[in-house]
Amino acid sequence: MSNIILEKFEPTDFSSYFLLVSNEQVMKMISERSIPLEEAKENYSKIIVRNEKYDIFGSYKVFNEIYEFIGLGSLILNEDKNEEAELGYMLLPNYWGKGYGSKIAELLIEKAKSTCISRLTAIIDPKNIPSRKILISRGFHSEKVCEIEGLPGEILSRVV
Repeated sequence: MSNIILEKFEPTDFSSYFLLVSNEQVMKMISERSIPLEEAKENYSKIIVRNEKYDIFGSYKVFNEIYEFIGLGSLILNEDKNEEAELGYMLLPNYWGKGYGSKIAELLIEKAKSTCISRLTAIIDPKNIPSRKILISRGFHSEKVCEIEGLPGEILSRVV
């Protein structure tokens, strides 16, 4: 696998976003349900506002080396704690297990290093072993396993 490309989501990219969040396999370890169209549109409008507000922080479309859309990567500033941001990623099932999640995490960590934040967090489903391995191998450590908005969650963090 060679390089991947990250480009911020723009207003015209909703169909790519919806392809991810409406996919039950993708969302199983995130919200335990696919996101219906109206809710996805509402969420997407918030993504666009946030993407326009910040240069580096926001949500990115992820393309593979032949420019196929493969998923989403995000680096979301915690507006209550400006020294902290949350790293996240989602991949379409055809691209699971091919090293893309690791590459996305690495690129987002590099982006975080160019900002003023000092701490990165990530929230995963504790059953999502592949995601956990990606994060642990990139310097994250588990802070706690708990319920988050009614769903099982594990919070991991690392110093930037």
